[in-house]
Amino acid sequence: MDINKTNETKTYKILEIDPYLKPFESDLNLRMDIYNKTLKSLLGGNESLVDFANGYMYYGFHKTDDGWYYREWAPKADALYLIGDFNNWDRSSHPLTKDKYGNWEIFIKGTDSIKHGQKVKVQVTANGRTMDRIPAYIRRLKRNEETNSFDGQIWYPDKPFEWTDNGFKAAKISNPALIYECHVGMAQEKEGLGTYIEFADNILPRIKEAGYNIIQLMGIMEHPYYASFGYQVSSFYAASAWFGTPDDLKYLINKAHNMGISVLLDLVHSHSTKNLAEGLNMFDGSDDQYFHPGPMGDHPAWDSKLFQYGRHEVLHFLLSNVKFWMDEYHFDGFRFDGVTSMLYHDHGLGQAFDSYDKYFSMNTDTEAVCYLQLANTLIKEYNKYSVTIAEDMSGMPGMCLPVSYGGIGFDYRLSMGVPDFWIKTLKECRDEDWDIFKMWHELTTRRPKEKNIGYAESHDQALVGDKTIIFWLADKEMYYCMEKTTHTPIIDRAIALHKMIRLITMSLAGEGYLCFMGNEFGHPEWIDFPRLGNNWSYKYARRQWSLVDNGLLKYQWLADFDKAMLKTAKSGQVFDSSPENLWMDKENKIIAYRKGKLIFLFNFHPEHSNTEFFVPTHAAGKYKVVLSTDDPQFGGQGRVDSKYIYECKSIDQRGLGFKIYIPARTAIVLKDI
Repeated sequence: MDINKTNETKTYKILEIDPYLKPFESDLNLRMDIYNKTLKSLLGGNESLVDFANGYMYYGFHKTDDGWYYREWAPKADALYLIGDFNNWDRSSHPLTKDKYGNWEIFIKGTDSIKHGQKVKVQVTANGRTMDRIPAYIRRLKRNEETNSFDGQIWYPDKPFEWTDNGFKAAKISNPALIYECHVGMAQEKEGLGTYIEFADNILPRIKEAGYNIIQLMGIMEHPYYASFGYQVSSFYAASAWFGTPDDLKYLINKAHNMGISVLLDLVHSHSTKNLAEGLNMFDGSDDQYFHPGPMGDHPAWDSKLFQYGRHEVLHFLLSNVKFWMDEYHFDGFRFDGVTSMLYHDHGLGQAFDSYDKYFSMNTDTEAVCYLQLANTLIKEYNKYSVTIAEDMSGMPGMCLPVSYGGIGFDYRLSMGVPDFWIKTLKECRDEDWDIFKMWHELTTRRPKEKNIGYAESHDQALVGDKTIIFWLADKEMYYCMEKTTHTPIIDRAIALHKMIRLITMSLAGEGYLCFMGNEFGHPEWIDFPRLGNNWSYKYARRQWSLVDNGLLKYQWLADFDKAMLKTAKSGQVFDSSPENLWMDKENKIIAYRKGKLIFLFNFHPEHSNTEFFVPTHAAGKYKVVLSTDDPQFGGQGRVDSKYIYECKSIDQRGLGFKIYIPARTAIVLKDI
């Protein structure tokens, strides 16, 4: 693209894809005009974004042949002094000097003047006030467990980490995108913090065996409050010390790549912690350095600070941060957190996005839209095989279309309405009242040519204050009736619907699929991080893998089904095509559709089994059952014959098809043999 040209007269492909956007062509032109002008302003028409996003190579600490440089951007500060172990925390011995752009610098002669592992801070004086701050580009924090305070730590080991993942290409592995959403700290069964090493050695083999090919790591960017789940970031360039060292994280990612698993970072650029002791807030004494000034810089719901995306220095910080995680840690892409909050000045709070004009009103933050376009452009320039996912519930048009089309450039959007639909259905509707037409609509409706990641539940539904699907279905019965030899109506229903909900969501709700760790086997209870209210307990901030490993419990059935479901989907090319609706029977609650090479048949009726249901295939063929939720190995009753061959015939002038027995609360997948 020629960044020197404006786009006032250009017609973008997004209008061909979605003709309903035609009345908003001027808004789309404005979107692209801002993007191109910003790109030109940042690059000057010459270098690429990859060359521009090198802030981490200049700012922070850098060792040279004859000493150390430390640089910081703090335009409104009056004085900066570097303090730490290296100078016995002398507050006046190492002043920084300031240039006309607000950059501060100090050179400390001698390669041994600062050593790996030493603690450091920067003393900042501004507006008559002096504070000790964590350097903005620091790559590791050191926590004092007694005081629960943090220092920056020099991370420059003599022997760099040795990567062995040369040639790893995410696109070859991660299509379809089968994502396992993970939190390293709570991934172990022990009541305590899990580590990067433990996750790599103990959990990655589980994920590989289960059939997932991407992990999405939460809570990696440093956050001072563990219970924030990693969403109150303080140090954007530091890998969280809660779980180990930077090299430990590299070990995890390197091992994942060698197992054929891509790794996504849960990237939090939507906001930042307002902490002064650890974060960026008021770093140079002003409230408008990194964030919007005044009330505009405060998130009303999250009690956090909001980035000023229109400021070029902030764009440099954030875009450099994106490249840093790919360069330094070999991440294969990102799930961008809180995109809806970024897109709108009111952060989408209480907003019903029920008309197109909601996306192009004065409420839209065009600077944030531009930042997201720039970030996606950079990511694809750096690694064309990368994957980016937007957490956006608003349905912003073009979110997952290329920037050159007039889009924002993401590969996928999370199907955030789907888990809401399932929870609402389980909470408010009797089984007899489930509306399969509404179900079909919720699972299949999305913007044309824009890909989604479907999921029935994520970490959001597992947190205290909500319930997972299995807990909505079974509740306290899970504590007493999950032995394979015990049968109750509540648990039998829960097991059956848990499988059916996941199967129909996986096959219909997106071009990829996501599961939060443990939910595939119906992990009981909720997630409650250690906090004052639970006496700092880790009891509910862990994953009880022994439940699924115990061959006597029904959790094993659910895990085995999830594995078989993914295997069937991959072999049947389920994510490569749009669904073809074959039949819907509202009264009997039956849905039949073709997806890829497979036919899916669901009977959601709680009682009525259909002994001769006619599946209209509209084409000749012979079909065999390749997956059944009623299979005994998945906790079913074995009422479906997996060996019988169903031959398509013309029956009663209903066209070509075949008759099949479909029991109540059962789903069947058939393949043309």
